[in-house]
Amino acid sequence: MKELYADVIVDISHEKLDKPFQYRVPERLRGKLETGMCVTVPFGNGNKPLQGYVIGLGEECKFDPARTKDILELTEKSVDVENRMIALAAWIRKNYGSTMIQALKTVLPAKQTVKQLEHRTLERIMNREEIISLLGESRRKKQVAKERLLQELVAQESIPYEWVTGKLGVSSQTVKSLERAGAVRVVSHESFRNPVKLTEKSEQRKELSAAQRAVADAVIADLDAGQPGVYLLHGITGSGKTEVYLELIENVVKRGRQAVVLIPEIALTYQTLLRFYRRFGDRVSVMNSTLSPGEKYDQCKRARQGEIDVIIGPRSALFTPFPDIGIIVMDEEHEGSYKSESSPKYHARETALEVARLHGAAVVLGSATPSLEAYYRARQGEYRLFTLKERLTGGQLPAVHTVDLRKELKEGNRSIFSRRLQELLADRLSKGEQSILFLNRRGYAGFVSCRACGHVMKCPHCDVSLSEHRGAGLKCHYCGYSEPKPTLCPECGSKYISGFRAGTQQIEEKLGELFPGVRCLRMDGDTTKTKESYQQILSAFANQEADVLIGTQMIVKGHDFPKVTLVGVLAADLSLSAGDYRAGERTFQLLTQAVGRAGRGVLPGEAVIQTYQPDHYAVVHAAAQDYESFYEEEILYRELMGYPPAAHMLAVQVFARTEEGGKKMAERLAEAVKSSFDCQLMGPAPASIEKINDIFRFVFYVKCSEYDKLIQIKDLAEGKIQEWQRPETVQFDFDPMNVM
Repeated sequence: MKELYADVIVDISHEKLDKPFQYRVPERLRGKLETGMCVTVPFGNGNKPLQGYVIGLGEECKFDPARTKDILELTEKSVDVENRMIALAAWIRKNYGSTMIQALKTVLPAKQTVKQLEHRTLERIMNREEIISLLGESRRKKQVAKERLLQELVAQESIPYEWVTGKLGVSSQTVKSLERAGAVRVVSHESFRNPVKLTEKSEQRKELSAAQRAVADAVIADLDAGQPGVYLLHGITGSGKTEVYLELIENVVKRGRQAVVLIPEIALTYQTLLRFYRRFGDRVSVMNSTLSPGEKYDQCKRARQGEIDVIIGPRSALFTPFPDIGIIVMDEEHEGSYKSESSPKYHARETALEVARLHGAAVVLGSATPSLEAYYRARQGEYRLFTLKERLTGGQLPAVHTVDLRKELKEGNRSIFSRRLQELLADRLSKGEQSILFLNRRGYAGFVSCRACGHVMKCPHCDVSLSEHRGAGLKCHYCGYSEPKPTLCPECGSKYISGFRAGTQQIEEKLGELFPGVRCLRMDGDTTKTKESYQQILSAFANQEADVLIGTQMIVKGHDFPKVTLVGVLAADLSLSAGDYRAGERTFQLLTQAVGRAGRGVLPGEAVIQTYQPDHYAVVHAAAQDYESFYEEEILYRELMGYPPAAHMLAVQVFARTEEGGKKMAERLAEAVKSSFDCQLMGPAPASIEKINDIFRFVFYVKCSEYDKLIQIKDLAEGKIQEWQRPETVQFDFDPMNVM
């Protein structure tokens, strides 16, 4: 019988050991050992027993067999948190392409050297009479500090140590003298950093509607039957999806299990946390990039020790080491930020399904504008679909006005604000109501369009917008096609053909000129750099300290401001004309979300969408808040062009120190793929930004109907990279959310 060997990651918290070591699998462990299991191995010259994780098994010995040591034993706790995390890392490695170390560092909490917080108390050992006797002795000897401390110890058995050295002004030497006398002892308790600093009391629970109750009952029934599933909750803005999440999580927590709530933006953390804190109190916490290393470490420890039941945060919250996750909620599941842009380029939705499979948990995906991937799978029967079609407040969806900016230009209005938007802003300011102005900059990549007729320059091969590059004309970021930038519109001959230029600061200035004295708040990358900035801006607006909130996409997602009765979308075309096959979907989602911010209270709402393409189906259906009609048109386009979810796509990204080296590597890899697989290949081409920090970037795309075949292509490319031993770096992006 051939020998069996295991690749083991040992003590991955130690940077120097950040690589696998190979061990022989003894006969007694054959058939029992699997990837992801925890083992004890002899390590180093002294054969010190260390815990490690199996990341691979095989019959080939990569080192001298005579010097290869045996695994000592399978660690008893074979289905603990770490083992699930290792299995998850192996799954990410296989499905998204990265090194195992990168995958492990993604899923396992960083074991950094973090100073442990301690809470110390001074406890009385002697009885009260003995302390009184010592007090009398201190008075006679005029030991003033000791007298103050003993006086307190007569009244109470324990005192916080900070209070002893602070308010009482007693030195540590005085405390030590009492310790030596056997009068007191200092007791240390482990203390955790808690990033949640809320004092809100619980609020009156809202009664679920019949539609909400049906969703909650169905999910809980499946969980109790041991058949948890994946559920897509498609609810219009204001339909009460969060109330359903709260009900489901409360049921899961009552059953002794934990919940993960994923949100796409840190900006949403405060409002979401507030609602969950009112229901679950200190049993809820957050995990996001604004936390200090100590705070992150402590939240992981609290989760592991059962001190919290609910964690809220962006995609990284998915890796919180809970012992028994019962439900994963992914709010605004359509958001692109759920896809990691650094290796491994995993998607939180697919990864959540794998985490749920490992724990036997349910997954609830919620959105007013579901991603095409999720809705497509729901239509295919892979997910169970629920819909909420009514606003809980009883209010109507806002009235939407679509303004044709071509007409505004012809009639002499060259302002950022259309005449309709100016009228409605003046009306809201006179009534003391609030407005949101949304600059749709997402996906902006220098596209060129005609302001007179709305024509956008497009690639003839990929049906996406061409992007403007200074001195290099117009380029396609998928196939590399290029053409000179026109001076006149090829459609109508107008001279008004150019890229769009506008920013939130410019809008704030123009608004101030139109309405002197208007109170504005701006929420963008410049105003949200500090840890508390999101919360401060949103709280100020919620407290009506401003009339108008101006911002980019972070202001239109999930926020609930009852006094907002007007939303203005200043440039719908910016995302509509991004050089990306998802441009129509993103535009529809952003416009629908933006419009949905108006009229969420008792006051009716209105929205203005300013666009050069008022007849585009994404704009038409967003104005009507009609997701199903949009989906039917968009899926036809995806099927025709072979884009996800109708097919799958892999972006192979090459990073190189020299332009020639990067180009050659991309071409060799593309040729290797083309000669081995029957699939559609686009490129190679330079990336949209060809060079960053002196690193040249190239990319090619592979389309295929089967995801597994793309994994095989990734495996082939990884093999070639290892074989060629080239200095270039290669990354893989499955079903990419953005053009590189």
